[in-house]
Order: sequence, then structure tokens, then C-alpha cells
Amino acid sequence: MSDVIVGEGEGFESALRRFNKRVQFDGTLRAAKRHTYYEKPSDRRRREHAATLRKLMKKKLRAEARLAQRSR
Repeated sequence: MSDVIVGEGEGFESALRRFNKRVQFDGTLRAAKRHTYYEKPSDRRRREHAATLRKLMKKKLRAEARLAQRSR
């Protein structure tokens, strides 16, 4: 559970901003979204595998762009 102690004289907006940062850092919203519905283990593996492939392709494209830029 994320909590923020509001200091004396601190505005609501700044406390809310700190709370939102804390919630994002802790991954609270991501976990809540992930648990909103049941995901079959096979679907989960498929989704994670697709994410891994996307990351690898982006990394490969960045490396190729660096090599192309060096050869100029």
C-alpha cells in the first residue's frame, strides 16, 4: 500500500503528485490492471513472449541504425 505523509504547509497538489509517483513506482496500478480478469497461463506466456520479441526487435533495429550511422 502506497502512502504519503503530507508535510505542514504542503499543498494538496504537491502531495497528490508525490502519491501518483509513488503508486507508479510501486506498480500498484499495473498489478490491479493485471488482476482485473483471469488470464490463462498459455495466454500469459504468449503475451510475454510477444513482448520479448518486440524488445529484441527494437534492440536489433537500434544496433543496425548505430552501425549504419558509423559507416557513413
